[in-house]
Amino acid sequence: MTDLKHRILLTVQKPARYTGGEWGEIKKDLKDVRVRVAFCFPDTYEIGMSNLGMRILYGVMNEMDGVWCERVFAPWGDMEEAMRSHGLPLWALESQDNVRDFDMIAFTIGYEMAYSNILNMLNLSGVPLRSRDRRGLKNMVFAGGVCAFNPEPLAEFVDFFSLGEGEEITVEILSLYDRAKGEGWSKDAFLHEVAKIPGVYVPGFYRHEYNADGTLAAIIPTEGAPEVVRKRIVEDLDQAYFPVKMIVPSTEIVHDRANLEVFRGCIRGCRFCQAGFSCRPVRKKSPEVLYRQAVQLLEDSGNNEITVSSLSTSDYRGLKELTDQLIPYCREHRVNLSVPSLRADNFSRELMEKLQTVRKSGLTFAPEAGTQRLRDVINKNLTEEEILNTCARAFSGGWSNVKLYFMLGLPTETDEDVLGIADLVYKVIKTWSACGTNKKRGLRVHVATAYFVPKPHTPFQWEKQITPQEYLRRCKLLKSHFYSKSIEYDYHSPDLSRLEAVFARGDRRLGAVLETAVKNGARLDGWDEYFNYAKWYDAFRQCGIDENFYTVRGFGEEELLPWDMIDVGVTKEFLLRERHRAYQETVTPDCRSGCAGCGANRLLKEVACDA
Repeated sequence: MTDLKHRILLTVQKPARYTGGEWGEIKKDLKDVRVRVAFCFPDTYEIGMSNLGMRILYGVMNEMDGVWCERVFAPWGDMEEAMRSHGLPLWALESQDNVRDFDMIAFTIGYEMAYSNILNMLNLSGVPLRSRDRRGLKNMVFAGGVCAFNPEPLAEFVDFFSLGEGEEITVEILSLYDRAKGEGWSKDAFLHEVAKIPGVYVPGFYRHEYNADGTLAAIIPTEGAPEVVRKRIVEDLDQAYFPVKMIVPSTEIVHDRANLEVFRGCIRGCRFCQAGFSCRPVRKKSPEVLYRQAVQLLEDSGNNEITVSSLSTSDYRGLKELTDQLIPYCREHRVNLSVPSLRADNFSRELMEKLQTVRKSGLTFAPEAGTQRLRDVINKNLTEEEILNTCARAFSGGWSNVKLYFMLGLPTETDEDVLGIADLVYKVIKTWSACGTNKKRGLRVHVATAYFVPKPHTPFQWEKQITPQEYLRRCKLLKSHFYSKSIEYDYHSPDLSRLEAVFARGDRRLGAVLETAVKNGARLDGWDEYFNYAKWYDAFRQCGIDENFYTVRGFGEEELLPWDMIDVGVTKEFLLRERHRAYQETVTPDCRSGCAGCGANRLLKEVACDA
């Protein structure tokens, strides 16, 4: 580390974000390295180091002969200011080398509000923002993650996208690059070859044409590119790479614990949930493999907490078998075992009592809507009786803190549905009173409402988003009906969620807006300290683009969507059918009750969906 870097680190918050040197990081001798990858997470160190996907792919890449993958995170504002004032470019943690010195620059993107960080990190690195301005194989930029399922807002900046799960496709991409670099290919030659890898989307090989009203008229593949690019999945999770040797952060991170992934996909089919549809089909790990990985993780890292996670962990069929093995180990070694992502319809008080022998935390449930009618619309498959019975079991077991998450602005929502949230919360309070326990401690019910964002590849991808003004009216209406001191109520910023909707459903014309906003100073938009909607408002005006076109307008069912060339497995016909069932207030049973024909089984070569 240079003296200049060292002096700067003494002046900023959390300097350990930028130093590297953690237990478990991977360092290699450059003379043995043919391909260097700067693996960028477009947010701060404490967010990125909590991301399991990044840990997995960091290990996958570093397992490859001749490849060295290093981590790069977005600097906090004080660090960026110091870097710019001293002319210091962005660097990778392991070697402290500048990002512009790397062969490939990879981003993992899980949140639309990180888009400004991607451009800002490239700018800080001294790397040209737009793909067309980067010549040769050096600084090849590619990206993956759930946001890649609508890659269009980033199409001008990213050379190619890796769609779906990365354990196998990443190896194929880097192997091809290794060959291309060794044989002296041009950038164009490499892009033509990488486009032949299943799951790779090269936006430069697609031309978009528009109608007079601004809607998309055609997506035209060129250069021999496929009309549709299908995502990649890993079928056998027991055999898939998993990082049992993890990097132990030198400073506090958001999820400072070992993380054990039990299965991928979701059986439920909540109509608003992008992950629930885009991560299908369901595939699970065996309890035996999970127990072995958990012990290895804990013993290598020294963590005193481990989380068993998935999109809906209580739906994992091997959960009891796994926890029966893990709980004795955790008790013996004084490790706290947590199981988030529980559902109110299969909550087990017996399991939770076993889990909370070390520490009793609050319970969190997401009814999403306050009335049964609206829960049926969104296919939540959860009744009021199940919610209240679950709370009763928890209260009688000694719990006195409950968090309840809802959304406002869901399709067909009325004021009656909004007030149904207040009614349900008061029934929860009455349930606590009827249990006759914990009177000294008192009950705390934390209620949070989010502003509904219609997402691609869901049955609600065509829906309108209500205006920010209407969202705030509904928040105030709900708040006015909370009279109990036991209730804490929070609601999300409408401007942030509005912008999220724009980029979630946007097309490549938004690239100009994104670049302009970053020039105006937009960055770290997921943080309240830095998010400034005025910078984005000015960018939309400067570029002559109306953000309402992507939000309150809604999309027609016959309209060509910007992401229609991406196949996540679930068919568009199924999504339309589910949308119609929503307006009929008809529920679709979960995958375990019977296959609804979503189409995701097409992705499996040998076995059926493991629901």
